[in-house]
Amino acid sequence: MEQLGAPVAGHGEGPCWDPAAGLLRWVDLERGDLLGTPPGGGPVTRHHVGTVAAALRPRTGGGLVVAVEHGFALLDAPDAPPRPLPELWADPTVRMNDGGCDTGGRFYCGSMGYDGRPGAGALYRLDPDGSTHTVLTGVTISNGLAFTPDGGTAYYVDTATARIDAFDVQDGAFGRRRPVVTVPPDDGAPDGLTLDAEGHLWVALWGGGAIRRYSPTGELEEHVPVPVRHVTACTFGGADLATLYVTTSTVDATTDEQRYAGAVFAHRPTVGGLPPLPYAG
Repeated sequence: MEQLGAPVAGHGEGPCWDPAAGLLRWVDLERGDLLGTPPGGGPVTRHHVGTVAAALRPRTGGGLVVAVEHGFALLDAPDAPPRPLPELWADPTVRMNDGGCDTGGRFYCGSMGYDGRPGAGALYRLDPDGSTHTVLTGVTISNGLAFTPDGGTAYYVDTATARIDAFDVQDGAFGRRRPVVTVPPDDGAPDGLTLDAEGHLWVALWGGGAIRRYSPTGELEEHVPVPVRHVTACTFGGADLATLYVTTSTVDATTDEQRYAGAVFAHRPTVGGLPPLPYAG
């Protein structure tokens, strides 16, 4: 596990690979900033979009889609001003959290209460035509989301459940739900996740100081320590999609963690990743 430059984020989240730009992108969530860096590290760009920047993905026609505090926004270029879409709720105690795209180019993002109260969140979907839809309700901390290449299965984390669940997916609607992985409380809590080229799951462990690889049937296959307890998310990137990039947070960082917390880390597993899925709107 290699540290990719100095810590630059307060609460780093939502990494994604932007193949057109050749950049790793992620968010500094509570500062409302979009960050970008070359795959081997180097200068970090920072672009402010609002009070919260929860997740982002490249758009097929250029620019970015971003989940902001109470909904979605579009950027016509990575450094352009955001064009907010209508807010999805008015409650100031709830914000967006993590998300991702499916194979049909739809962008999903879920919410959570600032206080983490049970059931305050939901999972929302932004279709390519700009319409929005509620996919799940009664969510506590909506987190990692990844889709199989055939688009038929979504892996999803509501961190409060301590599980990774799988859903059947058809035309953006979530169907049959079943648990795949349960993380023991002493090991941390599941946060962001991604799939590798073999369809196995990599998940970040909030409070667990590690990332893990699980099989599609839930067997633990790899445990990779990270020198920060609050690991938030991971994604494959680089031109060969062979590097797993890992984001971290400074929340409750100890003195020993100060030189690491908020940095991005890079890991080279034996299996690379899948091509990133952009937003088609």
